[in-house]
Amino acid sequence: MKNLRFIVYGAVFSIILIKVEAVSWFRIQEMFHFQSFHMYGVLLSGILVALIGTQLIKRFTKIEFRTKPLQLSANVIGGICFGIGWGITGACTGPLYSLIGLNIWPTFVVLAGALLGTFIYAFLMKSLPHGGLSDKKNS
Repeated sequence: MKNLRFIVYGAVFSIILIKVEAVSWFRIQEMFHFQSFHMYGVLLSGILVALIGTQLIKRFTKIEFRTKPLQLSANVIGGICFGIGWGITGACTGPLYSLIGLNIWPTFVVLAGALLGTFIYAFLMKSLPHGGLSDKKNS
């Protein structure tokens, strides 16, 4: 099992999400109602870690980062769809697996909806505002 380390990383990440209450429906609703800074702090710390990690990768590896062209309408439509789903279900894609691990069975319905949305996106991708852009076309 050469990929065992990724399962371990995922489990550790899941435990962290649970411990900081990032999978709590109540915490997410507090965030959307601007009643608590808790989730904003979690999200901002994630952005900070990603920023530092990206800079370290750029400095110490040969990996190149390419910017994709701005697709404002695609980002706005996608963000609205994601935000509505997140607000209704109280979970984004990462915490879904943590919630399933906590035996919160209705999460399977949410996961099924997320997977269905992914397949619908793949089917409609060519006719969406971004025109089905992929990394292959941007190379």
